[in-house]
Amino acid sequence: MTEARGSAGPHARRAPGTPCWVSLMVHGLAATERFYGTLFGWEFQPGPQQLGPYVRALLDGHDVAGIGHLPPDRRLPVAWTPYFASRDVDATADQVRLCGGTVAVGPLDAAEAGRMAIAADPSGAVFGIWLGAAHLGTSISGVPGTPAWNELLTFETTAVAKFYETVFGYEEEPEISADSDHVTLRAGGRPVAGLSGLGHALPGDRGAHWLTYFQVADTAETLLQVTELGGRILDPAHDSPHGRVATVADPEGAVFSVVEDPS
Repeated sequence: MTEARGSAGPHARRAPGTPCWVSLMVHGLAATERFYGTLFGWEFQPGPQQLGPYVRALLDGHDVAGIGHLPPDRRLPVAWTPYFASRDVDATADQVRLCGGTVAVGPLDAAEAGRMAIAADPSGAVFGIWLGAAHLGTSISGVPGTPAWNELLTFETTAVAKFYETVFGYEEEPEISADSDHVTLRAGGRPVAGLSGLGHALPGDRGAHWLTYFQVADTAETLLQVTELGGRILDPAHDSPHGRVATVADPEGAVFSVVEDPS
């Protein structure tokens, strides 16, 4: 997980399939800004308004994420959505459709920020496709308050891994184990995302979905803040090979994980 946290700078061209942005659409934008601003130390500035009110979250002046107001006519989940880099959003969207996925929004231009689409894989997990201009994209990583990893939680990995491999050109690195169904996706030789097949343990109320991890300095302190700010703890803190991890939900129910770097 932690290997993928080095990010390209805002003026670098990202390899296709590289996670380059993470975005959240919510009903209460001001309240959500207060929650994440307190939790992660983010500040906010206006962003592209193509889908309605939208703000860029900044940490020490660097873009890290986006939060927008959920349009009433858009059937999108209140969930963190990772965006993966593309050099041709329209061609990638066509490939999504050819491989059995769907495109829910776009492709469309996000003002001068770039071109984007929101899609779903054949299992229904939602993700974004992004070709960004030089001035917008996650441009800092490896410090508290920044995205650290994206993991797809799905029923089984075989078919969906082929989908992402075909759409984005990933290389697959399966984990060989009798009791584990896990694949690491690599782009440009680097691990960039993971796929976890949960079988019947996949939450029935959510189905397949992407889960974003944010780095924190202290998992215990973060969980205390989450509850004080009106969020919920879904999976208490526990040790993992990548650090101390927990899964939480914000006051609107958007689920994300936090990870404390063991180093």
